[in-house]
Amino acid sequence: MSIVLQGSTSGSVTLQEPAVAGTTVLTLPAVTGTVLTDTSPKVGNVLQVVSVNYSTSTSTTSGSFVDLGLSASITPTSSSSKILAIACLSAVYKNGANSSVGVNIVRGSTEIVKFSENTLSYTNTTGASGTSTTMNYLDSPATTSSTTYKIQFKNGSGTGTNVTINDSNVTSTLTLMEIAG
Repeated sequence: MSIVLQGSTSGSVTLQEPAVAGTTVLTLPAVTGTVLTDTSPKVGNVLQVVSVNYSTSTSTTSGSFVDLGLSASITPTSSSSKILAIACLSAVYKNGANSSVGVNIVRGSTEIVKFSENTLSYTNTTGASGTSTTMNYLDSPATTSSTTYKIQFKNGSGTGTNVTINDSNVTSTLTLMEIAG
């Protein structure tokens, strides 16, 4: 037996039972959303997204990596899932010709990718100058436990001059997407 739902303005949706023996149950969500009709998502499907903003101007003179304060946690639904980490960093400033900014994406306490300080492009190579950058990395954490990703940065030249991210308290973001593996 089929059930036909008429659209409020036009069109219709037909619910057709499968041609299999036994009982099939479609559980509808108790809240507004989309019904996932497949309990085994296809490889590459996005399963969940977590995104955080960070709007505090943060500086360091350290030649060693320090936490920016931008972090997010995600709990993968499967150990075969991948996590796509996307960091959009705003107002990345260096002071002087002899300074540069190094940036890391870190899972827990493990550096998973380091972006060379030489890849950032500044408008002024001799004085204070700034840029924005986007970094992404597809990670394979192999866990179903809550996993925290964070951004670290440093003075790439280690000369002791200030380097800053989020100058003037602009906003940077970190987005984590669980991808079915």
